[in-house]
Amino acid sequence: MKTIRRKPNFKFLAIIAFLGLFLQSCSEDDDPILKAPTISNFEYGEGSAHSTEQVAYKGSDIHLEAEINAEASVKSITLSIHAHDLTIADGEVAWDFEQVFTDSKYLVINPTFHEHIDVPANIPAGEYHIELTVTDELGNSTEVEGHIHILDSITLSDISIDTTVVRGEDFHVEFLINAVNKIHNISVDVHAHGIVPGPGEVIWDFEQTFTEGYREQTEVEFHEHIDVPITAPAGEYHIIFTVEDEKGNTKAYETHIDVTVS
Repeated sequence: MKTIRRKPNFKFLAIIAFLGLFLQSCSEDDDPILKAPTISNFEYGEGSAHSTEQVAYKGSDIHLEAEINAEASVKSITLSIHAHDLTIADGEVAWDFEQVFTDSKYLVINPTFHEHIDVPANIPAGEYHIELTVTDELGNSTEVEGHIHILDSITLSDISIDTTVVRGEDFHVEFLINAVNKIHNISVDVHAHGIVPGPGEVIWDFEQTFTEGYREQTEVEFHEHIDVPITAPAGEYHIIFTVEDEKGNTKAYETHIDVTVS
């Protein structure tokens, strides 16, 4: 009996292979690779004015806004604010801020990020670094960064104060005040430590709050003359000037004055 050998049908195999490649190509077209989110129009500045000048004030807030284009829904938005090598003065603390936003208004395609972040009043003034990172549901992430200058909400300048005064007379005080949130009041505290009054003398402790001509001003010159009682003992006195704004922020300046007999 003769054996019949069948030749492979190469034409048929070629058609099958072509169909396989075609179907694979269609499948890839059905599942395109989604791009990472993009961040545009990133702006930030003083919160109360929605400023874009990249400046904010201690004890106030920062306004931040950005447009996010995301082909896949956003999973989270992370905001970080920190500083490098700022000198921390007495009464101040370092500020490192980080918050992850997962609000429902952001967990969508193409959200607009808009937040106001409180700035502590007791942090060093200076330049701070801002980072905004957007991550989508596929794990893709994009980051944008910049810098903002944090300034004192109250500044004192051109300070001129007498260094000595004869008791029974007055001493002169003068300085400029710039208060972003308006002045609430200015207090003066004069006191001494370790001075023993002599016969006919009385310990002098002076405290007074000034408002007239100063309250609700943003820029003003503090100019006063402070009387020293004739009965005040001679010696060195400590003086503290404190300016308080309408938001409760304060700025103090300390100095000394010598009270003399003549």
